Amino acid sequence: MSVTAVKLPGPIVSGEWLQANHEAVRLVDVRWSLADGPKRGAFDRGRLPGAVFADLDADLSAPPGVRGRHPLPDPERFAEVRARLDLVTRPVVCYDDQSGAVAARLWWMLDAIGHPAAVLDGGLEAWTDVAAMESGPSRFSTPVDLQVAVTPWPKDRFVDVDAVLPAIDDGVVLLDARSAGRFRGEKNDVDQRFGHIPGSVSRPWTDNIGSDGRFLPADVLREQLVNLGADPKRPMIASCGSGVTGCHDLLAARLAGLTAARLYTGSWSEWASEPSRPVATAADVEPDASY
Repeated sequence: MSVTAVKLPGPIVSGEWLQANHEAVRLVDVRWSLADGPKRGAFDRGRLPGAVFADLDADLSAPPGVRGRHPLPDPERFAEVRARLDLVTRPVVCYDDQSGAVAARLWWMLDAIGHPAAVLDGGLEAWTDVAAMESGPSRFSTPVDLQVAVTPWPKDRFVDVDAVLPAIDDGVVLLDARSAGRFRGEKNDVDQRFGHIPGSVSRPWTDNIGSDGRFLPADVLREQLVNLGADPKRPMIASCGSGVTGCHDLLAARLAGLTAARLYTGSWSEWASEPSRPVATAADVEPDASY
């Protein structure tokens, strides 16, 4: 089935662009939080017109286990989700209420399999036409004749746990999108063990956005990422707690023109689950390291 011929301006779209083009795209609400999980209640109380809800835990991830808290779903499962939400017939614009921290996961998944997708820059607050918002049960229904082919995850878009340290030893930078405190090894209620993958570099996803909640200019992002060790000629790797906010670093890299970038899908929740894997802390980092 062909995609409607609206062209996304890039991997992010402004609120102004979306308000003018929202009927030509599939809007997907991906609101979620560590504390509460999927925010279905918030979706019912107020959402962008025509939006569907994607559950990070159930739709965009396989069940948690040895591969981490949010492993990629099998291609067959994601094809079912795409069919149910109609992430097929139009370009997709996804949004959340955290400046794209969660929505970037869906962007990365769709981009990886070649479907046009973008994130609403600034998240839900970038939409100013409050009168056009919807509430109550969703009125969306999937076209009855919708067929979705199963598309395997491209192997050049992610790395598995066994490839992480060899890549770092080979000079590939691995950016950790978790908070600086978690990277340093401060105790928290999320991580099984405290610290970071040896040789990785701290790049909290929040560093990608300005005080207005929107992505920094492309040239600023590029300078910052290159200063952290990203090489325009070599693929970087992004990691985080469970393979979600690492996608925000990958989106920042795309905006910066660093297109050869991969996701460590299991991220820290997979890495830390095995006691034999090495862990570094702030004491192991040079004093001028970036966090």
